[in-house]
Amino acid sequence: MFNRRVAIVGGGIVGLAVAERLARLGAQVTLFEKESRWATHQTGHNSGVVHAGPYYLPGSMKARMCQAGNRSMLQFAADNGIAHRRTGKLIVAVTAHDLPRLHALHQTALANGVVARLITAEEALDYEPHVRAIAALRIEGTGIIDYVAVANALARLAQTNDAELLLDTPVTDITVTARNVIVQHPSGAVGADLLINCAGLHSDRIALLAGLIPEVRIIPFRGEYYELRAPRRHLVNGLIYPVPDPSLPFLGVHLTRMVDGSVHAGPNAVLALAREGYTWGQMNLRDTLDAITYPGFMNLARRNVRTGAQEVARSFSKLLFAASLARLVPQITRADIVRAGAGVRAQAIRPDGSLADDFIIQQAPRQIHVLNAPSPAATSALEIARYVANAATTELSRLG
Repeated sequence: MFNRRVAIVGGGIVGLAVAERLARLGAQVTLFEKESRWATHQTGHNSGVVHAGPYYLPGSMKARMCQAGNRSMLQFAADNGIAHRRTGKLIVAVTAHDLPRLHALHQTALANGVVARLITAEEALDYEPHVRAIAALRIEGTGIIDYVAVANALARLAQTNDAELLLDTPVTDITVTARNVIVQHPSGAVGADLLINCAGLHSDRIALLAGLIPEVRIIPFRGEYYELRAPRRHLVNGLIYPVPDPSLPFLGVHLTRMVDGSVHAGPNAVLALAREGYTWGQMNLRDTLDAITYPGFMNLARRNVRTGAQEVARSFSKLLFAASLARLVPQITRADIVRAGAGVRAQAIRPDGSLADDFIIQQAPRQIHVLNAPSPAATSALEIARYVANAATTELSRLG
């Protein structure tokens, strides 16, 4: 790969991990990020969890990369002095209705090689003295980390291998020919042998700029967080999750003790009116029309009217949000929580309304597009980078 030039779009954790790996392999890397700092969007707004992988379809990219990513991410943090901790977590069954799904999740976890064991309500209290549970699944390998610090470390390492990382540089157009790729930006243009799209919330639009028809549309969903007031942080020792609904892409409102000792609660999931819409007041007409006129979204919405209405109600009601938390930890009340920002998830949806439930990396001549990289993409970032680097090597070898 020596002396081959690669253009990467997107300065989140995945784009920076790809840049670092390719630069280390000898590629001439130019990365474009439209914001003024790294990890501004999905990377900088997630819950900081290093997932262990109990949820994902055995054999899927998510399942494989999460297991490997858990190990490589925590090792990267240890090697680079980044705040992290292996905490383990509880997935709790609150009612008998949860038990079949808890047992099914246990089987999925074991199939994925996750260290997981079913425990009794009494055993759950040994880990989380204030939790409500009739049974629980204990996942030992889960951790927490500062992903923004990881992104910044990847940027520094890439630059030590002569990668050119450009902040405040949005991509305005892309031309792909049989001979090269030309990436336009407000100050000029850069030629490359290969384009790699890691643009997250805008990955489908970057694909379209490059002349590729993406197999999915990105629909933004906002996840809103609260945090426990400092005097009530003792109610949570580590990570407490509900048993997830397998028909939904979100894991449900959960409680996470962060690396700084704060306890975050959330997120919920509501349609964002902008791809970077972190509040209800942020609306982008193009983004909203892109979402509500897309047949896939309308198909999804029709099938989930009740769930969507519940999420919107919880968005506006602190009381309802607190009630969701009290289902897990009964002592939490409305007075115990304060708002703590939000993130926006780039949810990839197919035209029939089905949710893309695995990573999607779509390729074309001189192009590699990471089109769907939701959780556990941060956990798996170094493994996604390994996969993309291998694909890049193959494509560049094909070109001669």
